[in-house]
Amino acid sequence: MAPHDIRRPHKRPAISDQQKRRELSLQRQQQNRRDAQQAARSLASTLLSLSSTFHEPTTSEPVLEIELNELESETEHSPELVSEHEFDEVASKEFDVCQASKLKGSEARKWFSKQLLLPEWMIDVPDRLSEDWYVFARPSGKRCFVVSSNGTTISRLRNGSILHRFPSALPNGAKKRDVSGSGQSYSILDCIFHEMDQTYYVIDMICWRGYSLYDCTAEFRFFWLNSKLVETGACEPPSYYHKYKFGLVPVYTCDQNGLYAAYTGAAPYVKDGLLFYNKHSHYQPGNTPLALVWKDESCSQYVIDTDSNGQVPSQQQVVLELQGDGKVTTSDDPPVEFGCLDGDFIKKSGLSSSNLLRFTIGDGGLTIVDGRIQGADLHYIGKVNRARAFADSYSKVMFQHAARHSPLKIDDLLASINSSNDGEVRDTDMVG
Repeated sequence: MAPHDIRRPHKRPAISDQQKRRELSLQRQQQNRRDAQQAARSLASTLLSLSSTFHEPTTSEPVLEIELNELESETEHSPELVSEHEFDEVASKEFDVCQASKLKGSEARKWFSKQLLLPEWMIDVPDRLSEDWYVFARPSGKRCFVVSSNGTTISRLRNGSILHRFPSALPNGAKKRDVSGSGQSYSILDCIFHEMDQTYYVIDMICWRGYSLYDCTAEFRFFWLNSKLVETGACEPPSYYHKYKFGLVPVYTCDQNGLYAAYTGAAPYVKDGLLFYNKHSHYQPGNTPLALVWKDESCSQYVIDTDSNGQVPSQQQVVLELQGDGKVTTSDDPPVEFGCLDGDFIKKSGLSSSNLLRFTIGDGGLTIVDGRIQGADLHYIGKVNRARAFADSYSKVMFQHAARHSPLKIDDLLASINSSNDGEVRDTDMVG
């Protein structure tokens, strides 16, 4: 299917509240930015007041006034640079990372398991897909954090456990005499480890040489990722001080050409679906509707979940977390309730709060009202493997349900692309 062969089918109607939650997430981001700007101005004003109170030399006062004016100017006119001055949030995150580097064992695993940005599964096609979103083919493999600091590099899986400890060409990632920069600086990358070619494919940049990118837009983070990573030599073949190669993932603007390139184009790795990132989104740990994953049989081997034997079960299975009151819920914040287990059954089965439990969804299916699950015909199977750290998310359950009954197809995505360039073939825009 070439770009000029694309037909525009009837746009699939929304079946959930995912779009509403996307809008709320963006509103919260904007409010957090305004709060951070106000905190920065308050801090600067306090410094001015203290300066006046203690009668410091007059030569320092104009400097403070200039700094305050520059701060206000940058926060109002430079959204990509404002994160440097959002003292409270950024300082808190950096403090957490520094403290986490000293954690050991289960405490370290618990902390790192909560730090990754987790895309929701695409239930509905986002509004303004071609204007506000990027798309790229997700590499198949193990999602992980990669942290380089103090002359070593450590990768941690989604559950927080260590995958590899190795030297790398990342900043402060190996013990070399000619290393430059502060020995205390660190870098954090969001990666997928691709087993077949032993490569860490970088899908996002969170911190770079101690500079936090949490509160920068995806547009800015992807620009930095493409411009900074190659400079280090991390994309070069393995060597004595660089055990694993790092790779860049082609990121496209999600117009018809970009979506087509990500969906059908060649990639140096095995694909496992498509990832969509809102250009304006910050790096938010936990589930977020501002990043989305979508799959079909043409771009992924695993569209419908398989059981422990690698087979697709006849009925959909879900993993839910048992709460203290007997309710079983998803991993979302706030969690979505699917049902409630009887107290006697919990006691008889030896279950306790926070256990992750596997269920099948029976013939009664899911009860969906106004795009939200209100209940399910659950049948208990048992506890899940201890290595698993999270219950399923609400969006995953909904996507898996749709994949079995009424899947969201590539034609539905194409139908939502802005039609202003229909029939016009142009070069595909790529970030970086």
